[in-house]
Amino acid sequence: MYDFIDRPVTELDNDGRFLLWAMRGWVHCAATGNCPAHSLCRAFAGFNAQAVLPDFHIAMSLLSHRAGERVMLAPMGCCRIAEHEAMLLALWRDVGIGRRENVRATLSLVVPADTVAAVAQAMSRASAAMTIAGFGISLINPQNIED
Repeated sequence: MYDFIDRPVTELDNDGRFLLWAMRGWVHCAATGNCPAHSLCRAFAGFNAQAVLPDFHIAMSLLSHRAGERVMLAPMGCCRIAEHEAMLLALWRDVGIGRRENVRATLSLVVPADTVAAVAQAMSRASAAMTIAGFGISLINPQNIED
């Protein structure tokens, strides 16, 4: 999470920017009463990632509706990565590199215990589909991390 928080969006690689845009877009669509999956369909198809969308939608829906506190993402045009966005980007990265214990531990702080497995499975399936579509989900990282 700390790799991402309050960093400029421009420090993300293209895959990270797409994922951040998709998360922000999902939240924006849901907040305005539109179906996020339908609204994001063309963009995912444009990146040959339509197979990602169903599980991405499930994961975001579960996180949105079952989280202990409201998941707050920045507006679409915000140039910095917000706190919850940083947590989600780190979660997606951990899913992508197979850190199952980290994913479940983090999710257990966000959603009820009976929802952790469902979110983890949806994220895992979406991550696998992202990899097939050519996204380097496991490599999401700000480009200018200082040691």
